[in-house]
Amino acid sequence: MLGKKKQKPRRSPGHFDTLISGKTTVEGDVHFSGSLHVDGTIKGRVVAEEGSDAVVRLSEVGEIVGDVVVPHIVINGKVKGDVHASAHLELAEKAVVTGNVYYQLIEMAMGASVNGNLVRKDETSGLLTHEQKQSDSSIEGEDEDKSE
Repeated sequence: MLGKKKQKPRRSPGHFDTLISGKTTVEGDVHFSGSLHVDGTIKGRVVAEEGSDAVVRLSEVGEIVGDVVVPHIVINGKVKGDVHASAHLELAEKAVVTGNVYYQLIEMAMGASVNGNLVRKDETSGLLTHEQKQSDSSIEGEDEDKSE
């Protein structure tokens, strides 16, 4: 129809591209795109492909020992490391995070626990930091000129 935007096809909630089963332990970093469901253990970082709309779901029997850097994250198990969700983070009732949590949008159920800091990331925070560094370096340059 005219005037309607095309929407991306949504993944069905039960469909995942990759599954790490309960009897599996992965040692080393996991880089992926699409969707990842973890029932087992990952000892290493979990990182989504840059610019992807990836999703990781950690079940109540799953565990990740390392940082998680994914746009959409659903945790119902244990994470020992920092969690970086650039889009959406859901902490279900059995979620236990030991580390700092960086999020854009968070949903936390009663019973979930975070042993670390909760830090909200603004979309403009990286830009502000970059602009501040530039202005700081230009001020330092002016100070050097005055001292000569």
